[in-house]
Amino acid sequence: MGEPTEIQQGDTMRAEAAHGGGSTTATAPPVRVPEGATRAARSRTAALRSRVREQRRSPARPRIWIELALIGVSYWLYSLVRNAVPEQESIAQKHARWIWDLEQNLGIAVERSINHAMDSVGWLITGMNYYYATLHFILTIGVLVWLYRSHPGRYAAARTVLFVTTLIALVGFYAFPLAPPRLMTDGNFIDTVQTHHTWGSFASGPAAHVSNMYAAMPSMHIGWSTWCGLTIFFLARRTWVRVLGLLYPAATLLVIVSTANHFWMDAVGGLVCLAVGYFAARWLYHEWVFRLPRVPARETAEVPITVPEQWSEPAVGTARR
Repeated sequence: MGEPTEIQQGDTMRAEAAHGGGSTTATAPPVRVPEGATRAARSRTAALRSRVREQRRSPARPRIWIELALIGVSYWLYSLVRNAVPEQESIAQKHARWIWDLEQNLGIAVERSINHAMDSVGWLITGMNYYYATLHFILTIGVLVWLYRSHPGRYAAARTVLFVTTLIALVGFYAFPLAPPRLMTDGNFIDTVQTHHTWGSFASGPAAHVSNMYAAMPSMHIGWSTWCGLTIFFLARRTWVRVLGLLYPAATLLVIVSTANHFWMDAVGGLVCLAVGYFAARWLYHEWVFRLPRVPARETAEVPITVPEQWSEPAVGTARR
């Protein structure tokens, strides 16, 4: 009887190893990662990418307390940075003269005429002073609250537009200090707040020392009001409300010129900043703000419908027959 097959194979392998000489070094077989682990890692990566893509195309509703803290801190930083920018009065006056000369060459330098005409109507210019000092903040906050409650899927993107617009404006305040028309040397503009003794504005009077008076370019009154107006126009349901949305930035433009707080060109600068904000949100969310879903996808997921058990009894009884 012969030896078992396993013993024969073992002897053969030892013999081959002995005849192979000591020059050949035995190499350990490569360690292979189980296909299941690789497949799981790839699936996790794909799931993460899919979740990020979903978040960008259908942003989730942010938590209210986080959002309030974010807006509060952002506005505080905005005010801090804006007022920390060196005023550079001589440069601001030089830029104001350059802007005024440019507008005269373009034939649009009518701010002074509007300023004097509106100042002659006491009740009207007083109302404009209060408009300039208060509505800028009240309506912007109101639109943010409305978006959060009624259009949560569009809120994060719309808020991003506002934040980017304001960030670009801070760069403008630092890079291009500009005296408003009412502070121009030999500009012959009327400072309507001082003339009519209205309250609430940090741009004139005793409170002017806590605000950077030479941060006029770009105009955030125009940037923010146009953001509010476009948001209302595209998302509101009633026609008259949409019309009011479009009239709001137009009225703001008349107010900032009548009160001699801005030139026309400051308004153009505010619109440019807003356009950058919209394009930034378009790049981030892969869609224009107002075309995003009104409600986040996760909040509109279908919920299984359950029916009372007795509803199905006739069908069961029929089947048994």
